[in-house]
Amino acid sequence: MGVFLDSVPFSGIIRIRDMMYSVKDPFRLDQGDVSFDSPDTVKNAMRLAIDENRSHYLQTTGVPRLLELLAEKLRQKNAIPVGGPDEVMVTTGGIHGLYIICQALLEPDDEVIVPEPEWPPCVGSIIAAKGVPVPCPLHEHLGWRFDLAELASKITARTRAIYINSPGNPTGGVLTREDIQSISDLCRERDIWLISDEAYEDVIFEGEHVSAASLAGMYDRTISLFTFSKSYAMTGLRLGYVVAKDAVLRDRMKKVLFYTASNIASVVQFGGIGALEGSQAPIAEFRTELEARRDLFYAGLREAAGHIFTGEAPHGAFYAFVRINPEWVPPAGSPTSRSWAMTEFLISKGRIGCVPGVDFGVNGEGYLRFCFARDRKELTGALESMKALFA
Repeated sequence: MGVFLDSVPFSGIIRIRDMMYSVKDPFRLDQGDVSFDSPDTVKNAMRLAIDENRSHYLQTTGVPRLLELLAEKLRQKNAIPVGGPDEVMVTTGGIHGLYIICQALLEPDDEVIVPEPEWPPCVGSIIAAKGVPVPCPLHEHLGWRFDLAELASKITARTRAIYINSPGNPTGGVLTREDIQSISDLCRERDIWLISDEAYEDVIFEGEHVSAASLAGMYDRTISLFTFSKSYAMTGLRLGYVVAKDAVLRDRMKKVLFYTASNIASVVQFGGIGALEGSQAPIAEFRTELEARRDLFYAGLREAAGHIFTGEAPHGAFYAFVRINPEWVPPAGSPTSRSWAMTEFLISKGRIGCVPGVDFGVNGEGYLRFCFARDRKELTGALESMKALFA
C-alpha cells in the first residue's frame, strides 16, 4: 500500500495559501509567481491551436516541432551537446519533471544530496521515490552557495546523485562556474549523477548561468530540468522539459511520464512552440523589470523594517530571503518556530503574505521568503503596511 506516502511532506505554502484566502485585500508576496502576462506569441499560438482543433492525443514525450526547438535551444543557449530531439521530453512544469527524474533514477534508500534551504518539492520528490534526501547547507556569507568541502563530506556509498538549483529558490543564490565545475568533478570522481534544476536560468542579475551538462564529459551523467514558467510567465500553463543523454534512463522517464500524464496538454505545447519561435525580447524585459522590483523592495525594506529584517539582495531568481532579528519578540501564543511566528504575524496583522524559512529546511529557520515578482503597487503596499506594523 502507499503508506510510505504519509512521510512525504506537503509544503507549508499550501497552509499559507489557505490563510491568505481569509485575508481581505492581501499582499500576495507568498506566491512564487510573476505579475507579467505571457507574451502574445504564446497566447496567439494557443488560440490558433484551439481554432485548428489541436485537442487530441499527442506523442508522449512531446510535439515533434517543440522537441526540435528545445533541442536547438539547449545546444545554442545552454551549450549542452544534445544529439537530437529524442533526448528531450516535455513535462507538466518543473515539479512534474523532477518527480519523473526521481522515479526513474532512484532505488529505495538511495541518497540524494540536496541544498538547504531548498524548494520543498525537491525533498518531497526524493522521498516519494523512496530515496533519502541528505541536506547540505547553503551559507549566507558565501552568497547562499555551498562550502564545497562540506558538500564532498556528505557523499557516502549510498549517494546516487547531487541536486543543484541555480539560481536557487528560496535564496536567489547563483553558483559560479567554478562551483559547478568542482561539483561536476566530484560527480565524475565518485561516479554519481548530477540533477541540475535550471528553472530560473533567465533570472540572473549578477554573474552568469552555467548549465552543468555543458561542461566537458558531464552530459553523460547530468539530468537537466527546465521550465517555461519563469522565462515566459507561463506558471499556470504548466510546461517544463528535461534532457538526458542516457537512453536507459530516458526510457524509464518516458514510462513515468506516460503513466502520470499520457501526454502534456496539447494546446499548452503549442503555446511553447509560439514562445520559442517568437521574439525572445520579453525574457530580457522581464529580467530588467524584476531587477528594478528587487531594488525597490530591498530599499523599501531597509526603510520600513531594517531593524527587523536584514539580508543582501539576491544575484538571481525573484525572492528576498531575509533574516529575522533574533531580538524580535513574537506575540503571545505564537508558534515556537520564529519564522512561522513572523509569518502568521505579518499575515494576520499586516495582510502581507510570505513563507517561513523553516519550510525550506531547518537551515532556513529564522528567515522569511518574500516574492518581489509582484507588481510595484503590490510591493509598495506591502512595504507601507510593514512600516506601520513595525513603527
